[in-house]
Amino acid sequence: MSSRREWLAWAISRIDADANRSADTHLIPLQDTRFPGISLYLKDESSHPTGSLKHRLARSLFLYALCNEWIGQDSCVIEASSGSTAVSEAYFARMLGLRFIAVVPEHTAPPKLDAIRFQGGEICTVSDPGTIYDVAHQLAQETGGHYLDQFTYAERATDWRGNNNIAESIFNQMSEEQFPVPAWIVCGAGTGGTSATIGRFLRYRRLPSKLCVADPEHSVFHKYFADPACLPLPCSGSSYIEGIGRPRVEPSFIPGVIDRMIPVPDENSIGAMRALSIKLGRKVGGSTGTNIWAAFKLACEMHEAGEAGSIVTLLCDGGERYDCTYYNNDWLAQRHLKWTEAARQVSEFLGNTIEVNKCS
Repeated sequence: MSSRREWLAWAISRIDADANRSADTHLIPLQDTRFPGISLYLKDESSHPTGSLKHRLARSLFLYALCNEWIGQDSCVIEASSGSTAVSEAYFARMLGLRFIAVVPEHTAPPKLDAIRFQGGEICTVSDPGTIYDVAHQLAQETGGHYLDQFTYAERATDWRGNNNIAESIFNQMSEEQFPVPAWIVCGAGTGGTSATIGRFLRYRRLPSKLCVADPEHSVFHKYFADPACLPLPCSGSSYIEGIGRPRVEPSFIPGVIDRMIPVPDENSIGAMRALSIKLGRKVGGSTGTNIWAAFKLACEMHEAGEAGSIVTLLCDGGERYDCTYYNNDWLAQRHLKWTEAARQVSEFLGNTIEVNKCS
């Protein structure tokens, strides 16, 4: 066996060992909601070693690149990311003794940048978020390294048939619940990898559950889903919700496996996030708020139609990384984000006993 093959075998075994040390993430039932016949669950991805849903993606991307022999023991690894994916990838790069550079938009929350550096990663900031792809390609050429390119490979790096992916995990954990086959599974789309995995799994296992993708109002994904023929699409404005929503349709976004998309204004995402944080007694991130708002709307529709069933959505990451943004009322006011009405509505739905103005 060549030294390169030996190193690849060692690297893959290190990543597999990390997966074996990590228990599956919890599925949290939200009790005492407004509609007794409708059960709401959170798949808590914040409990991964790097604190977010992106830990799964980073592991898959590294394994995909290793098995294709795109990464060697002297490689510099590069990623274009709004933060959480880069945190997780920096973790795996450090595990393998590799240099890692994250190309991030300059408005990325400082705690996320601190987390990347904590994992040994380097930061390259860009003023125009639309240039992160080109800058990442350029850095890969300059360093002789490998650009992981989550936006292209997310939909194919994960085994959507099973192998303990997020969809299989959800259905295993739901098996003893009152409504074991959810009426809806709700997730966001940043790369499109999670929605592609869940949607394909539902079809492969011939399950009747429907997939709803919650998308920031200023993202291009929901516009493309409504009318694929209308490209190219201008993107007016930008979303404050990090990790999901994009100004361009990413290669990993597969609209055919999605049953419905719900566009969500940023203030509704933040209001739902703040209300859910009270329900749980701990902070969650903005993309989780986007998911919760969409799940709330679906629950209202089911209730009005006299339907019973379960809805599962994702708790993507914790809120500690957003103390200076989403949990800072001055920051929100400066951006004219009027979140309190959405917080009130979701608080009522979740059965919160604390007033909306205590959502902090």
